[in-house]
Amino acid sequence: EAVAAEWMLEFACSCLCRHFAEQSGAEFWRWKDVALALINGFSQIPPHQKKTVYLCQLLIRIAQGKSLGLQCEDDKKITPLESALSFWTLLERQEIKLAKLHEDIHRLIQIQIVAVHMENRYFKEAAEVLERLFTDSESDKPLRVKLATVIKTKDPHVPLLQSFSYSLLISKVKSYIELFMKENETNFLTEEATKHVASKGLGVTTLQNRPVKVKENDKSDLKTKKRFVLSIILLRGVLGHICTFLSCVNGKMQNCCHDADYLLFLIYINCLLGLSNMHNVENNEVSLACSRRRQRWTYKEDLELKLGVKEFGVGNWAKILVHGNFSNRTSVMLKDRWRTLNKMK
Repeated sequence: EAVAAEWMLEFACSCLCRHFAEQSGAEFWRWKDVALALINGFSQIPPHQKKTVYLCQLLIRIAQGKSLGLQCEDDKKITPLESALSFWTLLERQEIKLAKLHEDIHRLIQIQIVAVHMENRYFKEAAEVLERLFTDSESDKPLRVKLATVIKTKDPHVPLLQSFSYSLLISKVKSYIELFMKENETNFLTEEATKHVASKGLGVTTLQNRPVKVKENDKSDLKTKKRFVLSIILLRGVLGHICTFLSCVNGKMQNCCHDADYLLFLIYINCLLGLSNMHNVENNEVSLACSRRRQRWTYKEDLELKLGVKEFGVGNWAKILVHGNFSNRTSVMLKDRWRTLNKMK
């Protein structure tokens, strides 16, 4: 369950990023509920997922930033954008190589906190929030003075606020999302499958190095088949937990497996594991079926078939197969054999 929850948080964060970038409102809010339920389910945030949690919280608050009535923190005075700024500060501490982008987004959030209050004609509250936003440091002083002057004008359309607009903030956050997604591409399921196999003593090395007779031009498919084995082992254990988990985290998610995003979830797994050459597996099944058809019928099997037809009637091949004692046969094989026996008569 812990593995499922951690991976689902990564997936929920990915969906939030995608829908934020595409401005898909309904889909974004649906995944917001999932992400928050997963985050609230952690007794302690795993260190390797701190950035993921901070980003989810940031995006949710940026999306809610124009709604001053929403409460994101225990303190009712704290607006969604103020809360977003605190999570952005936490993200800044996690990485150092995006200094310019960090600075731009930080400044934009600060300006928009004031701008949103002014757009709603809350000038007194804008002055109060300005006091909370800035320290007495010299580096903060120029912007603090400019914003204080803007508040005194009581004009939400001054050039400063127009130049550092909410749409520009959204655009900068999208740029950050794009970089975040590129840097955090993982083969999480494959890695977890490998660990799961090893922990169960199933011999992951044996699975990965099992000799397979293939032609020279088929060697590229070996990796796919190995991943397929690992995926089956993982999915049997994890998917059940995920579906159960999702049905519990939010009452609205009861029928989640019928939604398009959850079909995308399954497609995402297949893409992640590289299962693009399934025709190789299908060819093996055809080959196996052919070998079964070539298997000679014994006198005992013929007798079982005749008894089955007598008991269940011609055409009920599935019932005859289940109740009879056959070796590696299918209902189609039973039907073909019965036709052959009639011809022999």
